Amino acid sequence: MKPIIKTDNLTKIYGKTIVAVSRLKLEIKPGEIFGLLGPNGAGKTTTIRMLLGMTEPTAGQAWIDGHDCTRNAIDVKRITGYLPDNVGFYGDMTGCENLRFTGRLNGIPEDELDGKINALLERAGIPDAGDKKVRTYSRGMKQRLGIADVLLKDPRVIILDEPTLGIDPEGVRQLLEIIKTLSKEDGRTLLVSSHQLYQMQQICDRVGIFFEGKLVACGSIDELASKSGLGKSGPGALDEIYRRYFDRGEAS
Repeated sequence: MKPIIKTDNLTKIYGKTIVAVSRLKLEIKPGEIFGLLGPNGAGKTTTIRMLLGMTEPTAGQAWIDGHDCTRNAIDVKRITGYLPDNVGFYGDMTGCENLRFTGRLNGIPEDELDGKINALLERAGIPDAGDKKVRTYSRGMKQRLGIADVLLKDPRVIILDEPTLGIDPEGVRQLLEIIKTLSKEDGRTLLVSSHQLYQMQQICDRVGIFFEGKLVACGSIDELASKSGLGKSGPGALDEIYRRYFDRGEAS
């Protein structure tokens, strides 16, 4: 199966010495949930920005569904939805008004918008919040409104940057369930950046562990458990895998 996201020696250097991402080689399959894991400053967000054509790589290339992420950034954006770690909405507008604004920007016909918005609010788990001002939303509600916003253009690929940050446990549980359905029921590909290891173990088909701009490990939880000497992948396994890679010096 051809990868839907691929990078080849993708590199980003700021100035002369700050290597944010180093020679990243990565392939993500259609329909899978891939976790890009690592501490703050590991290079996760820089990688996402290069995939979305928001910053040019210093070297190497990246493709989404065959489109060069630097040369064909508009084509990439047509098929890719992005939820940043701090979703920006107009606080004095309602949830529905914000979604309607996005829908119009994406050329969705007016006679289809309201029905689509109502269905997406239902799917995001906030069916009664559409008429409320977004400034009254909790962070978890804003994230779910962000999911609805991303889905308006029906993307094949969805990139989520720290989607559960600052959300209460029940909100996290609901958001993770939504993320799983986007892959398992819709067949969409999801790239999720996070440092919340236990949460990512619950939803990811495969993960890549990032440290100081380098991908130091990549595979399913079972595969990484075996390679790290853990031998099993029960609850909390990803935390232990992560610790063992760094304790053995493989992240340096």
